[in-house]
Amino acid sequence: MKFSRGLLALILTLFFNASLSAQYLYKDELIFNPAFNAEVEKLGLELHQKTGIALRLVMVKELPNGMNIVEYENELMKDFDSPTILLTFSEMDSKVDILAHPASLYEYFDKKQILSPVASPVQAFTMALFYNEGFDSFKEIASSYGGTIIPLLAQKAKEGEVLGKYSGSMFNGYADIAEQIADSKGIVLENAVGNANQNSILLVKVLFYGFILYGIFLYIKRKIYLRREKNESK
Repeated sequence: MKFSRGLLALILTLFFNASLSAQYLYKDELIFNPAFNAEVEKLGLELHQKTGIALRLVMVKELPNGMNIVEYENELMKDFDSPTILLTFSEMDSKVDILAHPASLYEYFDKKQILSPVASPVQAFTMALFYNEGFDSFKEIASSYGGTIIPLLAQKAKEGEVLGKYSGSMFNGYADIAEQIADSKGIVLENAVGNANQNSILLVKVLFYGFILYGIFLYIKRKIYLRREKNESK
């Protein structure tokens, strides 16, 4: 009898923990890391308690049945009654998206900034110089920066470090959304990451700046060389 009660308690505990883990880290087919799970749950729970907004993270191996990521998010959204924001990543499809319901939730965070493939204003300005198709295009590209997910996902990872890249980038984005909502609502999140989640982004910036400065140096050096060659040939 004692064994049966103990077994029942264990089953109930496991069931409770499984239910709890599915609240804010809603789907995880990639990481399976208890520490990562706990951090997402802790931040998501506090945000929900203080704002009534459920921020849920979804990470899947591949989108099902040929769906695009927005269609998939809309299907998931049917499971929720309370105001919900989904941050979704599909590994095989290389897609990241944020969907909010109701749409009024977009007022509390900057989706374009969070999903920008560019981390810094300098990087955005440099890209605008090379890839613009006119002044309007230049302004559009130059003003699109501050991404906290895609710049990290785009990094090459060594063997065995891919899951770390996924967890770091997705938690960066998750925390960014949560903190922007908190700022918009005028509340303080005790479990906020703050500037700590920008450390990995800083590495991306430093490496990028180094390549850009080196490229500019070579470009100027080449221009000076060609100008001297032209002058000497006259």
